Amino acid sequence: MTILIAGGAGFIGSTIASACSDEGLPTVILDSLVTGRREFTRDRPFYEGDIADGELVDRIFAEHPDIDAVIHCAALIVVPDSVSDPVGYYRANVTKSLEFVAHLLRNGCERMIFSSSAAIYRAGEDFSVDEDSGIDAQSPYARTKAVCESMFADIAATAPIRILSLRYFNPIGADPKMRTGLQLRRPSHALGKMIGAMEEGVPFQITGTGYATRDGSGIRDYIHVWDLAAAHVAALRRFDGLFADGRSSTVINLGTGTGTTVKELLDAFNSVVGTPITAVVTGPRPGDVAGAYTRSDRAERLLGWRPRYSVAEGIRDSLDWAAIRDEILTPRA
Repeated sequence: MTILIAGGAGFIGSTIASACSDEGLPTVILDSLVTGRREFTRDRPFYEGDIADGELVDRIFAEHPDIDAVIHCAALIVVPDSVSDPVGYYRANVTKSLEFVAHLLRNGCERMIFSSSAAIYRAGEDFSVDEDSGIDAQSPYARTKAVCESMFADIAATAPIRILSLRYFNPIGADPKMRTGLQLRRPSHALGKMIGAMEEGVPFQITGTGYATRDGSGIRDYIHVWDLAAAHVAALRRFDGLFADGRSSTVINLGTGTGTTVKELLDAFNSVVGTPITAVVTGPRPGDVAGAYTRSDRAERLLGWRPRYSVAEGIRDSLDWAAIRDEILTPRA
């Protein structure tokens, strides 16, 4: 079984590629390098280009006829950017995904795992969700994921392809072997902002404390990226069995089942680092929501998977990666 990973030079895609390799699953990488890094593709067949480029996709399948499944991680993911540039986000995440799946069908691909997002959910009063919770995406980014899920389900209903959408919660950490990690020097998520505040010696900004959570700050389900990668390996191993009942598309949440507020994440961060950082409260960013965490055990039941790493371990791995990132990634012009 050879796996094509679209977006395989990014943070999550490259970590999935490492997990696949560790489990004896060869991978082929397709990435435009808009946000991905060439350094993350070392020792793997790599094609630089766009997922909407039909000739390139055809060439990949011609040169690797043993591709059995595709993992589609290619997307733009920054919520505030999606608010300011919805056209760019719908073009990159929806239009190009439609072209991509058409190219996969033409090349006889029958299995696809789609990187979706828990941001599409309408959370319950306790901020927990499961796969049957209502959909109420609150940003253009989240809506692109919801649109893609519906689009893929419609296509799979009549075309010879089965599609598993894995709804990610909030990845943190890095490959424990430090082969890959978050490629951005100044990421937009809370943990990245904490690391940046520590490096710069400035207070961390808590963006909003008016949410109806236990301490007023946003709540998230922080999952270690290596756990996320391991779930993809489990999904590949059990893929056909997920569709034994005749369905053509399905969804599974990937989270820890524990909600952590921003203030609690800050406390965990300060318990790990030598010198604690301070915090100030600011207003929410465009597109920010209170958040959610999963209460589902579907991943354990269907994939035989459960997360192994704690939030503290994710913080430590993120810090370890931040310390060596500039040695591994060459500066971009």
